[in-house]
Parts: sequence; structure tokens; C-alpha cells
Amino acid sequence: MSTAVCFYFEVHQPFRLRPYHFFDIGHSSSYFDDARNRQIMQKVTHKCYLPATRLLRKLVDRYGGDFRISYSISGTALEQFELYAPEVLDEFRALAATGHVDFLAETYYHSLSALFSEREFRAQVEAQTGALKRLFGVVPRSFRNTELIFNNHIAWLAGELGFKAILAEGIERMLGWRSPNFPYRPRYRRDIVALLKNYRLSDDIAFRFSQKSWSEHPLTAEKFARWCHDVAGNGTIINLFMDYETLGEHQWEDTGIFQFMEKLPELVLRHPDYRFLTVTEAATQLQAVGEVESDDPISWADTERDVSAWLGNSIQNTAIHALYEIEEAVYDRDDGELFHIFRKLQTSDHFYYMCTKYFNDGDVHKYFSPYGTPHEAYVYFMNALADLRERLHLTPLKVTV
Repeated sequence: MSTAVCFYFEVHQPFRLRPYHFFDIGHSSSYFDDARNRQIMQKVTHKCYLPATRLLRKLVDRYGGDFRISYSISGTALEQFELYAPEVLDEFRALAATGHVDFLAETYYHSLSALFSEREFRAQVEAQTGALKRLFGVVPRSFRNTELIFNNHIAWLAGELGFKAILAEGIERMLGWRSPNFPYRPRYRRDIVALLKNYRLSDDIAFRFSQKSWSEHPLTAEKFARWCHDVAGNGTIINLFMDYETLGEHQWEDTGIFQFMEKLPELVLRHPDYRFLTVTEAATQLQAVGEVESDDPISWADTERDVSAWLGNSIQNTAIHALYEIEEAVYDRDDGELFHIFRKLQTSDHFYYMCTKYFNDGDVHKYFSPYGTPHEAYVYFMNALADLRERLHLTPLKVTV
């Protein structure tokens, strides 16, 4: 039994809100921090997007297609590449031209719409597929929901939209005794394949690679290839899913992450029964071994791997419900600018910044947030939303401060 390795990378940048104060309401429709968004995009371009994409294209060329990778790129990231880093788009176009790279669909605005509005979900997936076709000449055949959020209904929607595969976190409460190293079928949707992240091996690279207190530090390409080879006979696919920013941004260049990635394909391919596949190739070439199902949404975030990173406290829930309350008014106005603002406010990062789990411990939520506190993120969001309500001629929004 041969075993495939599937590397998938998420590429995403949000449009972050500027400090939008109460006295801005009714006087300024400038909600987003253009200067900060430009600065962050250019920084991550220098540290990750350009060196990582050039390296992976070199590896694809070197191995003549034996090394294959998959991406999803949010529409908000694509827009910022066009605005601030068009050279990154050129590198992705070159990757697409190799024919050995899979681009997955997702919600254009990296939103939680799958949980709140099927209409918005469908519209944003359609917008994302259109952007990929326009920019790279590709039509995605597989789907990855925002932050790997998955449940039975989302899998059903993905199948209804015609996708061949959907990604999910390979967690024990969904799998039970079974392994994530096989394809599965979502219950209620037999025409789509669920590929499940091997979170232990993925997180060894994404989170533990430079962690000196980890018992396996340093993680070498030889060691990791050996761990992959240990799966032989006990799985048909090892799904390594992670943020693209792992390469150079979360794991800095001086950790050796680029050297690790450059050496890894050769070492994996030394085993005669190993190969690399894209997400869509895995879905169409490998046999599903059973069903997975979850009524409750799961994700790849935090130790809970649920949606509490975005919806775990009262301010997050207040903010997101207030946002989707204006959906009908936005559709009634049918104004392109207001649609774009409404949808940029749906980006999941805004609610992630409001998360209070572990915040005082200096955890990952604080690392990624551009704001001083979760409450500050909430106030700026609600102030911007209050101004948008005024522009839609809705009743004033009461903001709890």
C-alpha cells in the first residue's frame, strides 16, 4: 500500500480596522487601517511570501512534478497582493503554470458565513473561484472552509457546490479510534471526500519547529521524513496542513525552516512507496475508508479545535450577530461599496481579535492582534458597524463599552 503526502498551505491577510472612535461615527467612512495593512503585507512578503513561494516553485521544478502542493488564498489576501505586493501574484502565477499546484476555493472574505448565512457563503465562494480564475487561470475543484471549520452541513454545502474534496481537522472526537491518515466520506454527502489534517505532524512544523523546550528539538528533515515513513502500511495519506506564514514569518529564516523544506521532498521520496499528491488528486485517486460526521463545528484553532476562538465570549457573539442583522439592508441597497465593506467586516480575524481565552498569558491571540486588548478590538468594530448602519439608514446601534 503506497502512502501520499499532501502539503496544503493557507494564505490569508485581513483588512484590519483602524482605531475607529465613537466621534468618528457619522463623520468618517474610513474604517480600515491602510497604512498598517500595507506595512504588514510588505513585511510578510519579504519574510515569507516571496522566499517561500520561490523555494517551493524551485522544488516543483526540481522534482518534475513528483513534488506537489496545494494552497487556498483568501480574496482579502489576493486584493492586498494586488495593492501592495504584485510581485507575489507573479510568483503564484508561475507556480500555477507548472500544473503541479492545486488552488482550493474558500470564502473570499475568510468569513464565518457558513455558520450564519448560506446566501453569503455561496456568494463568497463564487467570488473566490472567480478571483482564482481571473488571476491564475485555474478553476478550483476542492474546498477548504475558513480556519478548517467543518460540520455536516458545511460538507453538504461543499458537495452541492460541486467540489471533490473538503478539508477538516483530524481530531479524536470526530474520528474516535480511527486514523486521520485515510480519506473519508462526510455523512450525508457521498460525492465528496474529506481529507483530515494530521495535526501532530503538521503542528510539529507549524508550532514546535523552533521550540527549544520540545523534546524532539531540533526537528531535522531526516527525522521528519522518518516519522512520515513510519506511517507506511497504516495509512494512505499524510495531510500536512498549515498557515503559509509558517515558512519565514512564524518560523523565522534563522530557525532553518527553509533548509528543512528544501531537503524534505528528496528524503520523503527515497521511500519507494511514497509520493506527493495535491488535495484534488488525493480526493480522486485514493479510496475513502469510511464516514466522518460532526453536527457541531470543528476547526483547527487552539486546543479545543472548535469555534470558541471566534464565538467563545459575549462580545464576539454580540458583534457577529449585530453584523449579520444588517445583511438584508445591505442586499436591499445593492451598493457595491457597501457590499464590500459589509463583507470585509465578516472576516473572521475581527472576531479572533476579540477572543479573551488565555489572552493574559501572552498566547497566540495576543501575538496576532493589532490591538491592545480584545475589548479595544470590539469597540472599534462596533463603532465602524454603527457608522455603516447610519449609511444604511438603520436605527442607531448601542455600543457597550
